[in-house]
Amino acid sequence: MTTQSVARARALRGKPRLPGDKSISHRSLILGALAHGTTEIIDALDAGDTRSTERCLLALGVKIRKSGNKILVEGIGSGRFAPPADILDCGNSGTTLRLLMGALAGRSVHARLTGDASLVKRPMRRIAEPLRMMGADIELTRQDFAPITIRPAAGRLQAIDYELKIASAQLKSALLLAALSADGTTSLRGEILSRDHTERLLPHFGVPLQVSPTQIRLLGGQKLEATRVRVPGDPSAAAFWMAGACMIPDAFVEIENVSLNPTRVGFLTALKRMGAMISTELTEEAPEPIGKVTVESGELRGIHVAKSDIPGLIDELPLLAVVATQAQGVTHVEGAEELRVKESDRLEAIATCLRAMGAEIEVKKDGFRIFGPQTLKAARVESFQDHRIAMALSIAGLVADDSEGPTIIENSECVSISYPDFYPTLQTLTQGGSS
Repeated sequence: MTTQSVARARALRGKPRLPGDKSISHRSLILGALAHGTTEIIDALDAGDTRSTERCLLALGVKIRKSGNKILVEGIGSGRFAPPADILDCGNSGTTLRLLMGALAGRSVHARLTGDASLVKRPMRRIAEPLRMMGADIELTRQDFAPITIRPAAGRLQAIDYELKIASAQLKSALLLAALSADGTTSLRGEILSRDHTERLLPHFGVPLQVSPTQIRLLGGQKLEATRVRVPGDPSAAAFWMAGACMIPDAFVEIENVSLNPTRVGFLTALKRMGAMISTELTEEAPEPIGKVTVESGELRGIHVAKSDIPGLIDELPLLAVVATQAQGVTHVEGAEELRVKESDRLEAIATCLRAMGAEIEVKKDGFRIFGPQTLKAARVESFQDHRIAMALSIAGLVADDSEGPTIIENSECVSISYPDFYPTLQTLTQGGSS
């Protein structure tokens, strides 16, 4: 077990260098593996979750080479994945497991997928059921969990018209990946307004699809063509520095090369609604909007976050709870029950830790309510082996009273899942420099 000490910050200034976006990195690797030719991926995230995707693809016979900040993926094109010699270990990565379920469903391969102690407790039936409707042969453990066995389908997958009941980019992406090898046109309706990286990347790989606010349609049988993908900085990583800069007096951070994808800026929008001093500048538009964000400290006020807001800031909600403790008035979040089936039950995890730091927080089945501002006190807190909880608590430690000692975060090594350089960057920014 690794512990991390975080003292109250007297400053937070600089230009943090972000890790590559995790969602785009996963998808670029998998689409590159399916494409004809060699895909070049620049500035992909190099962390625990994306290494899980790389490891699984290598076990499936995909050739992957690295050179500096580039990853070269030689796709299988019209060929087949190799039968894996062993079970595919997806580690802590739900994205790896769920997207591979879709990618392998119609690819005539026999594979078994599993993950760590956290991942095997996360629900998978929501992915398996529509894939089975397409003709996939998928067996779950206890009807809902990994380990998962995928066998060659009896025939070609068939397109479906499917209504998503939850806004899940992983579910949506798994079905689109399966639709690539299905006969007919797959149509997705319902809760489709989640992260749209797959919808943006598919045309970049030569596969057009029809996208509207109410429906996504993809014709099966199209060929993916290798391409070049430059991965922008991860806005979910940038969120921690935005949050810190909002709360610490005289703070200023400038974040360059960050994804400004409209489906990923929900936290930034929430901070603006809270009164944060934030400006953005768009520098690139395709296939992903990329730009610069500057954040300064300011007076914050509580806000209401509705269910319709949740898809755009689902990963940042524990961090929003931290910010809410320093805002004037009530912050009320609802419609976020999906947080209970992440790497941890993030609603209970962040509430438990903020209470240990002296905060009052009312937790509901689908959200929380916080009255602010409140004085946080440094404490010893548990990360619950959840990278986003560990990083959110670290930001809380920056504004906590540490007169009796710093905040201590247990099992802090879990940040390596998505942001291996988080703590070195934190140290640099609190010393007033660039990472």
